[in-house]
Amino acid sequence: MDALAELVESLPAGVVATDPATVDTYRHDWSRDVGAGTPVAVVRVEDAEHVQVAVRWAARHGVPVVPRGAGSGLSGGASAVDGGIVLSLERMRAIEIDTSCQVAVVEPGAFNAEVKAASREHGLWYPPDPSSYEICSIGGNVATNAGGLCCVKYGVTTDYVLGLDVVLADGTLITLGGKRIKDVAGFSLLKLFVGSEGTLGIVTRAILRLVPLPLPPATLVASFPSVVAAAEAVVAVRRSLRPSMMELMDRATINAVEDFSPRGLDRTAGALLVAQSDAPGDARTAEIATVEAACVAAGATEVVVTDDPAEGEMFVEARRMAFPAVEARGSLLLEDVGAAVPLLPDLLAAVTEIAERHDVEIPTVAHAGDGNTHPIIVYDAADADSERRARAAFDDILQAAIRLGGTITGEHGVGRTKKAALPDQLGEDVMALSRRIKDALDPAGILNPGAVL
Repeated sequence: MDALAELVESLPAGVVATDPATVDTYRHDWSRDVGAGTPVAVVRVEDAEHVQVAVRWAARHGVPVVPRGAGSGLSGGASAVDGGIVLSLERMRAIEIDTSCQVAVVEPGAFNAEVKAASREHGLWYPPDPSSYEICSIGGNVATNAGGLCCVKYGVTTDYVLGLDVVLADGTLITLGGKRIKDVAGFSLLKLFVGSEGTLGIVTRAILRLVPLPLPPATLVASFPSVVAAAEAVVAVRRSLRPSMMELMDRATINAVEDFSPRGLDRTAGALLVAQSDAPGDARTAEIATVEAACVAAGATEVVVTDDPAEGEMFVEARRMAFPAVEARGSLLLEDVGAAVPLLPDLLAAVTEIAERHDVEIPTVAHAGDGNTHPIIVYDAADADSERRARAAFDDILQAAIRLGGTITGEHGVGRTKKAALPDQLGEDVMALSRRIKDALDPAGILNPGAVL
């Protein structure tokens, strides 16, 4: 029996797919990484035991394993490897809500939106809120330590992970943490796996902290002559407040969204800032008034405030629409560089300068309240010079963030598309330590090889 036949035989019918048409659909995540390889099989596991069987087989035969959730990643973290297997967790979708402990016990294939919906039935909320929440999986969120629109006030995925079950590179299943809120027994191994992008182990279950449902928000929408002016308003607000949302869209993004799904946004604005407050009672009114004053002082040309949840959600949905709207304009290189909030104007100014210098279009949105920006580089994949200029701009944006003491990735992960710049941010000592951790947990290097390090 050859090695692949052994894998097929060791798992139930339909779990291992080897036909080329099926395998081809699992080669890329949403980044469309041009370096993605061709796996020999896709293993669509149905429980943790299947994961163990597949990983033990891979360890015996030295076969690379690329874990995959919903395939919505934006940095090539789930790009397939030649001769490897893609281990898809899409069929592991169970969700259990424990209202007494206020936690969700979730399998990795469950969508973020499904966890939110299940929690809401019990008056609870799972706050991490990526723009792709309707199509991204909890396993992928844990793998990249995903953030989103609400993180300025509510934090990111790691702030809500209380426990994980993880299959290691030798097939061992370990359990870390649990339903308890406080636990400092031993090293903080739980946090080591959050954000590790499948390079240290494969998550098969997560215990997620839930919170009471927030109050309906008030929404403010402000138009500015430039992204720098909008960013200066954000800096002023964040000196004293943490609104529940502060999102920015530049003119190119506004127009892409209006072309893709008209919302009546001001196409002439240099930037649009969408802010929300879900504070109780008079505090909400006071927060919105403070945000409005900061916007006016920074040069806002128009400020609109609404207490209507549906109207407010329309503006939020326009912001969520940015990636698919811009994607309709051409091929994309996706960034998520970040800096300290006071340096947000400098980071956005640097992106504008890079776009002009390389003569490329870079629509930009931002989780502005926490300094995390998403420059989206648009290019023509059929034009070699267009692609060359786009990739040069991509590299320059990473370096601009590093020069500002920022980061090459705030929430999408390093994956394969940003790994070349990682040593420039972390330095060789930290890179060496990271490699020692990787070598200790995955000595044969079979887990997501080529990602991150």
